Amino acid sequence: MTINFIRHGKTAGNLEKRYIGITDEPLCEAGIAELKSIVCPACDIIVSSPMLRCLTTAALLYPHADVSVYEELRECDFGDFEGKNHIELNGNAAYQKWLDGGGLSAFPNGEDSTVFRARSVNGFLKAVSDHKTVSTISFIVHGGTIMSILERFAVPHREFYDYMIGNAHGFITEYDGEKIEITGNI
Repeated sequence: MTINFIRHGKTAGNLEKRYIGITDEPLCEAGIAELKSIVCPACDIIVSSPMLRCLTTAALLYPHADVSVYEELRECDFGDFEGKNHIELNGNAAYQKWLDGGGLSAFPNGEDSTVFRARSVNGFLKAVSDHKTVSTISFIVHGGTIMSILERFAVPHREFYDYMIGNAHGFITEYDGEKIEITGNI
């Protein structure tokens, strides 16, 4: 099965490098303009996070495609860091502790990264199982969601942050039911 993983377009929070997880922020004008200039590979079905930024990205990239929404594919809850950027969090002891831990621990009053990754992987597996008769799926999701899925399934194995991808970009992959091979970029 060919799977295209595409990160949603830019939001105002993305432009300001804010932690935007559970905030249902719309795409900004720059994000919409960028998406209108992208030609994505064809697919049989779109799988999306329920967040507005993903649904709008899906509608812009694939205006005539059917979209299946999976709650499990939503972005991480950044807790006390939600809506803030590095500059605003500079000097915050909890933020420094999170950074010192490699950005892999639970967010204060937010979601544990292990729980988030498992949720993302489970959403991926559920979506693939639900659409096992199609040959190509485009996942329109969040950066963290893509990173979680690829960290678990991509070969050769790399770490979570090695799969960081910019807004409106992504990976073309082949999935054999056990592993993912990255074959190109979007």
